[in-house]
Amino acid sequence: MWDNPALPGRAGGGGAAMAANYPGRELEAMAFAVNYHRWIVGELAPFLGRRVAEVGAGIGSVSSLLLEQPIERLEAYEPSDNMFPQLAARLAGEPRARAVNAFFGSEAPTQPFDSVAYINVLEHIEDDGGELGRAFAAIRPGGHLLVFVPALGWLYSDFDRRIGHARRYSRAGLAQVARAAGFEVTRAKYFDLAGVLPWYLNCVLLGRGLGAGGVALYDRLVVPPMRRLEGWITPPLGKNLLMVGRKPA
Repeated sequence: MWDNPALPGRAGGGGAAMAANYPGRELEAMAFAVNYHRWIVGELAPFLGRRVAEVGAGIGSVSSLLLEQPIERLEAYEPSDNMFPQLAARLAGEPRARAVNAFFGSEAPTQPFDSVAYINVLEHIEDDGGELGRAFAAIRPGGHLLVFVPALGWLYSDFDRRIGHARRYSRAGLAQVARAAGFEVTRAKYFDLAGVLPWYLNCVLLGRGLGAGGVALYDRLVVPPMRRLEGWITPPLGKNLLMVGRKPA
């Protein structure tokens, strides 16, 4: 029914234009989407490897779930001035993690990453191809690019515009951007079939945004059965897209 917490302050990428602060209530509402975030991380978990970069980590809602996986190192990049202190505080007691108040690519990694994750971030970046080129350079041969984005151009709404979405992706379009950056696309599938109609009605037709109550209700009642269903059957379309790319060995 909603989009994930990808807001203007989460847009990563060297040189990408974005506000230094983002006060949006939508991010606060998405803090209630715990099941939804676990579903995303569960889909990406087999491809994380040991050293992970999360681009546009926001306040760390997804970072905490990534650290529940058996990874050795997480570099969480968040350039916004208002969200970074919350991210840093959240990761302060975790020796495996480092919060970085910068755009991804602004500093060279000490060693290549096994994976770089963009969880509802890439749609905020105008030059998404250039951004994935930076990810390609930072990933070891055989490592993975992990992307989760909003899907279906006809779902683009005023709400998308307000929260800084430059686009919603098609499966073919997202794969094309990844391949142009040098990745082999090993997986590209639609995600959250049940969210298509509510998003269309709520955001496209009625022009509404997010509410914590609606997010929490959807997360509690709809997400668990949909996660099981989409584990058995690949949906023909969905509100989001999940893609895994591999850097050739």
